[in-house]
Amino acid sequence: MELRALRGFVEVVRQQSFTAAAEALFVTQPTVSKMVKALEDELGTPLMLREERGMGRRLQLTDAGRVVFERGQDVLAAHARLQQELADLETVSRGELSIGIPPLGGDLFIPVIGAFHQHYPDIEMKLFETGSRAIEQALLAGEIELGAVLLPIDPTVLDVLPVCHYQLRLIAPRESRWEGRASVGLGELRDEPFVFYGEGFALSELVIAACQRAGFTPKIAGRSSQWDFIASMVDNGVGIALLPEPFCARLDPKRFVITDVRDPEIPWDLAMAWRRDSYLSHAARRWLALARDILGPGGDGEAKAAIAGGARRK
Repeated sequence: MELRALRGFVEVVRQQSFTAAAEALFVTQPTVSKMVKALEDELGTPLMLREERGMGRRLQLTDAGRVVFERGQDVLAAHARLQQELADLETVSRGELSIGIPPLGGDLFIPVIGAFHQHYPDIEMKLFETGSRAIEQALLAGEIELGAVLLPIDPTVLDVLPVCHYQLRLIAPRESRWEGRASVGLGELRDEPFVFYGEGFALSELVIAACQRAGFTPKIAGRSSQWDFIASMVDNGVGIALLPEPFCARLDPKRFVITDVRDPEIPWDLAMAWRRDSYLSHAARRWLALARDILGPGGDGEAKAAIAGGARRK
């Protein structure tokens, strides 16, 4: 079966018009008619009928036509993927890679971004900077190829490479009632105003769920997607906050109480994710390999050092 003829037939069905199909394929209408006729002759059966309806005609698929249309789309999609993969072999040293990075995880991936640029300087990295939930949606919609997400996620639709595991810690003004405490039960914070993350952030959902398990719903006094702005609001008496361990290490202990949270502990687990049913470009696979080397098992220390290093550079 000629792919060209199959493509012509599928386009006619999609457009419901030989003329529109010819325009979409940049060929003449007689050429499209010959494509469909050649396909019918090869299969030995009619694929569509022309029904007179008022002032125009409507194309009606036969039973064979419906099968060829449905399966033909699969064949054309597989052929397109094959072409993409073959072309990708030749363009691994150039092109672009779209990656979702959440604001709270940006510094964590700086070493990977730097290493990737050193290895592949001609590949443009397009960074999609937003919360984990928006990154998940962009992955599923095919808008980005890779994205850093907060675990847990649905493993039936996304594959992941875990890159770090930390706990959230309480930060409060230095002269607060938590000073000197080695740990604080989450339930003890029920009457405190919280400085939270941006709306739609998965981390916000995670903290609210943990608070509800501890028997209360947090009172939110302010929100920000930037960890340092959250810390500034805490420092100025807006409320308390829960931040991942690496960011707590960047705060001045003379200005903040920083202590563990228990009952329950709240994990901050980040992973690089990609859509399970999608083709991963060579550039994306190189990125994942670097992320595994820099941030993978045994790499938490490197990740923390990278974040601390970012603090020293600022």
